[in-house]
Amino acid sequence: MPLLTERSPLNARLKPERQAFILRQLDLHNRVLSADLSQQLGVSEDTVRRDLLELADDGRLLKVHGGALSLGYGQQAPPPLSYAADEKARIAQKTLGLLRDGMYVLAGGGTTLRSLIAALPPGLHLTVLTVSPATALQLLGHPGIKVELIGGRLWPETQICMGSEVISRLAEVRVDLYLMGATGLDPVRGLTETDNEVIQVKRAMMRAADRVAVLTISEKLGTDYRMKLCSLSEVHTLITELDPTDPALVPYARPGLEVW
Repeated sequence: MPLLTERSPLNARLKPERQAFILRQLDLHNRVLSADLSQQLGVSEDTVRRDLLELADDGRLLKVHGGALSLGYGQQAPPPLSYAADEKARIAQKTLGLLRDGMYVLAGGGTTLRSLIAALPPGLHLTVLTVSPATALQLLGHPGIKVELIGGRLWPETQICMGSEVISRLAEVRVDLYLMGATGLDPVRGLTETDNEVIQVKRAMMRAADRVAVLTISEKLGTDYRMKLCSLSEVHTLITELDPTDPALVPYARPGLEVW
């Protein structure tokens, strides 16, 4: 089974096509792993590493151990020209409909969530628990929001706190809502990921929440990675920039899942 159902470049032997694919994956997911890119492109990991190093030298990404990060990933505020900014702004406006004064909310990281934080009205009062230092820092700009950082080992590859300490802490809390980003989202396999450590933290966050909302741009619909996070039956709300009646969302409709 291919790691990702989205089609790779027609000729992965050509460096420009490979590098364009790598940058597109960074636009969509903010980070990439060399091993995953090797399978997606059908080339060796050495070839991928050379591509990543060249793109890093050109100032187009940040090379880290095992992969790369987009240049804006992990910053306190989203970059001025973040990918799909208009789509993420529409998702943010829809998501505001889930938030009520006094709620306890769990949040991860990523540019879609940062678009939501930028759209929060000043009078809204929430308590937000997060495993992302960047999310916590951005939330500090909202006087009505109490922020609790669930700390542990900070992984440079993901820019979030992970590990047994984080999972143990999450087992002790109960929140009203978990705002979760998506890596892969397929109508049959559900939500999938590339990193098992990320899966363990996300599952712990899901167990701690009364309601789980997935926030994703529509370009991620139909993507499927090897590691399964959860089925769609475990999600309560799916929010994209599309109109809920859009044909692209029809395969995701099922009892118990609201599509916004």
